[in-house]
Amino acid sequence: MSRVDDQPLLVVSDLQVEFRTSDGVAKVLNGVSYHVDAGETMAVLGESGSGKSVTAQTIMGILDTPPAHVTGGSVRFHGEDLLTVSPERRREVRGSGIAMIFQDALSALNPVFTIGFQIAEQLRLRQGMTRREARRRTIELLDLVRIPHAARRVDEYPHEFSGGMRQRAMIAMSLALDPEVLIADEPTTALDVTVQAQIMDLLKEIQDERQMGLILITHDLGVVAEVADRIAVMYAGRIVEEADARSLYRRPAHPYTEALLDSIPRLDLKGQQLRTIRGTPPSLLNVPPGCPFHPRCPRAAEPCRTTLPTRVALGVGRASACHFAEEVVSRG
Repeated sequence: MSRVDDQPLLVVSDLQVEFRTSDGVAKVLNGVSYHVDAGETMAVLGESGSGKSVTAQTIMGILDTPPAHVTGGSVRFHGEDLLTVSPERRREVRGSGIAMIFQDALSALNPVFTIGFQIAEQLRLRQGMTRREARRRTIELLDLVRIPHAARRVDEYPHEFSGGMRQRAMIAMSLALDPEVLIADEPTTALDVTVQAQIMDLLKEIQDERQMGLILITHDLGVVAEVADRIAVMYAGRIVEEADARSLYRRPAHPYTEALLDSIPRLDLKGQQLRTIRGTPPSLLNVPPGCPFHPRCPRAAEPCRTTLPTRVALGVGRASACHFAEEVVSRG
């Protein structure tokens, strides 16, 4: 992987975020750490509420405060901690250094402005382009993401685009300032399978051309298997396993990861009941003692109920927060 000064492009270290509400304090992120290199795809997996999107919003500096409060950790982009810089510097990095594709394009796009206006606006404000220059560049970006008849559709509104075309417009908007890191938060949610594949192929092609670091937030294990270099699995605000994609799919070291993989429909199990993970994720207002996954874990033992497991290194680039991770991997 390409690096600058032998450092990853983006390093998230021991990130801690809590939401202070009338019902109490919810510790949404509890020591989240991962990194992404130039040209690399880091996939972040986990059920809804595990902290995937909150991590991304913290990186981008767009958390609503209150109720959210960052209580610890760092987010370093080219070695610069974005959590300690001025608001002005944070705005400089946002878009041009790190950009984000939001989960729901219809909600993220302003319905009263044309697609072209929303893309061109940041080109005029951030890069000082004239209206004519910004319009020409906007059409080029819409062409880049393969929106047909871009010169005409640049003047259309979000509601005039299909779901797949809106997502392409969101990608064009996120690429407008040539970011080095792109965060894609559930970029294929609510799209049919064919459009999903087109969107992911498009992202991969653009990433390869620009050598961007890509953080892919998703719950779609099929998509991850196709595109990810490394995977971080989140549960209850923690990363419970991190590994390269091949190792994780071949031999998961955490029972939660194993349960996620087992829940994927398989052709060789046709006619059999689909495996599920029993129970529900814990309330972040009242996380159980010990391992947060132990009430749902079929292998839970006494240490799991009383002692929070730390992440154990299982080789180069691989770690798991399970008391029995080393035993599981050694059996594999």
